[in-house]
Formats: sequence, structure tokens, C-alpha cells
Amino acid sequence: MVQLSILDLVFINEGDGPSIALANSVRVAKEAEALGYHRIWVAEHHNFPSIASAATSVVIGHLAAHTKSIRIGAGGIMLPNHSPLVIAEQFGTLESLYPGRIDLGLGRAPGTDQLTLRALRRDPMSSQHFPEDVKELLTYFEEDHNQLQVRAIPGMGTHVPVWILGSSLFGAQLAAMLGLPYAFASHFAPGALMEAISIYRKQFRPSKYLDKPYVMVGVNVIAAETDIEAKFLFTSSQQSFTRILRNSRGTFPPPIEDIDAYWTEQEKGIASQMLSYSVVGSADTVKAGITKVLEETKADELMTVTSVYDTDAKIRSLKILANLKIQT
Repeated sequence: MVQLSILDLVFINEGDGPSIALANSVRVAKEAEALGYHRIWVAEHHNFPSIASAATSVVIGHLAAHTKSIRIGAGGIMLPNHSPLVIAEQFGTLESLYPGRIDLGLGRAPGTDQLTLRALRRDPMSSQHFPEDVKELLTYFEEDHNQLQVRAIPGMGTHVPVWILGSSLFGAQLAAMLGLPYAFASHFAPGALMEAISIYRKQFRPSKYLDKPYVMVGVNVIAAETDIEAKFLFTSSQQSFTRILRNSRGTFPPPIEDIDAYWTEQEKGIASQMLSYSVVGSADTVKAGITKVLEETKADELMTVTSVYDTDAKIRSLKILANLKIQT
């Protein structure tokens, strides 16, 4: 069966605050573990009123503390926002607390807007050093060779699995060169997906981390009893993406009956393209959609994103998908 995982955006719903969003994520993590999902990732976003995972390593530790076996990780840490040593220490600490369960996905985008970028004290040019920063970070997880004057403690010798995340060809080339697993953010930026994973597989160099290419593909999945119900739940995501286009971000909205009355034709076209890797519907519809994604991408793992307003509906969606037991 295909390996199924979850990207939890830790949405702050309209009328709620971060504490409720984090509690909802714990509920989801526990259910996902019981259902046999492979891993849960949370992502670094700053100055997003709808997302409560800005302090990503803290949220990972919280979810790991409330679960027992499911892998928990970052999808991802925006490495140019940070010192590689600090990230190695944070994730080395997490791995020391929860051995064998921690993942570290790395991206090079800021995960925010330009004004917040400056508030993060981030050098706008730091993303150009992303390959070197990744290599530096990898060395901090190695064994002590008595050659390093600076060590990550905790971190040294933990061998935390590192992934490269991307939505363009750059990340694919870097992951291939370093022999690392690659995750593509097709759940919101699918344009370069097929070319990126083709480049990654063709250029992949076996390494001490991985002997053959390993591709994870992001896909929005909302499963419900009927297609109509699932499409209704999906309107929350559609509204959220439309708000981004309008530069009017807010907390995560409840679903609405008529999405076409909400967005313009132009907004519909842009948002629908961004959300084109979405599988929304009943169990049969979702099974057909996931099967098509797997046939197109030959992905080794699917990172599913279930962005719905109601946590009970999200858990029902996860159960429906898990019970499909889709074959690769």
C-alpha cells in the first residue's frame, strides 16, 4: 500500500485562538497514529493569522509528547531564517527526547512576507547560501570525528533524517546532488511537479543517507460520505486561497454553500490552479483521484493535506482515506 502521511497546517479557525488550534492538532495526531498514518509534519509560517505553527520545533515536541509511535517532523523549517547550528540543536534535542520519530524537512523560502522577513532579522540574500547551510546542518548530525570545533549538543550523532522540500526545480537538483529524500509542495504550487521529480530521479546520487530516490508528493484530500459534502468542506480552502490573492488574510473560514458567489472568475482560475492537486469527494471519488496521482507521479509517499474547518470532519476524512488501503 502507498505510504500515507499528513501535513497539518494547525489552522486557527474563525472564533478560535492558537490554544484551540494546537489542541485540535493533538486530536488529529492521536487519531492519525491509531489509523496507521506514517508521519505528521507541521510547517514554519510567520505572520499568518490562520496558522499556529510558527514555533515549529515547539509544536513538533508537543505533538510527539502526546503520541507514541508516529513520526513527527517539519515540513518544513525555512532554513535561511535560522542558523544551521540552532536547528541542529533543536532537532537533536527532539530526537533525543523522542528517538527514531523525528524528521527535518528543509525549505529555502522565508515562509512569510517581506516585512515579516525583516522582523525575523533575516538577510534577504541568505537563501542563496541554502545548499551550503544544508551541508553544514548535515555535519552537525554526524558522529564526532574530533575535527569539529563547533558541535551541536544535543544533535551530534543523532542522524536526524533530513529532507529537501521544494516547489521548483532548485530543490529537486539539490536533493538529487546530496542524495536526500525530496518532497514537492504540489498541494499549493503544482506547476513544476512533474519536471522536478523527473530531474530528481534522473540526477539522484546514492548517498549514505539514501540508496535510491524517494519522492513525497503533497496533495489536498477531503473525503466525506458524498461528493457534495466533501465539496462543501473544500470551500474553506478555496476561500483561504482567495484571501491570499486579495491580500486579506484572516483566520481559517467556515465552509459556505456557494463558492462561486464568493470569488471572481479570475480569482477562481488562479486559486483553482494552485489547488489543482486536490482530491475531494466520497470514498470512491477519492480512491480514483489518489490512484490517478500515483499513476502520474509514481510517488513513494503521499503527504495529504486535509484543510477543513471542523476537526470531526477532518478526522472522518482521515478515516475514510486510511480505510481505502490504496495500492501503489
